[in-house]
Amino acid sequence: MTQLTTAFAALSDETRLAMVERLMGEGELAAGDLVSDATISGPAISRHLKVLRTAGLIEQRADGTKRYYSVRPEAMQAIAGWTMDHRAFWESGLDRLDALFAEETS
Repeated sequence: MTQLTTAFAALSDETRLAMVERLMGEGELAAGDLVSDATISGPAISRHLKVLRTAGLIEQRADGTKRYYSVRPEAMQAIAGWTMDHRAFWESGLDRLDALFAEETS
């Protein structure tokens, strides 16, 4: 659970979530290509990437002076697994809500 807590904390930042989503959609990217918003400095990008690496969400590969980043599939699988494990909770709550609405409209 600690790893998931760290992952969710890392993804709670809008910039980091956008970085992970971009990596998921486009695949491996260089650090400078991850953020299209020019208002974010290089050091800020590095700090965000460090948080994501520490949380185990992404991995880094060096090629000369460039650093490339990609999503760790096992980290995304852990998040998806947790979500699916809790699906029954949400579905039962929604089913109860549907029943209440049905009673109100009858």
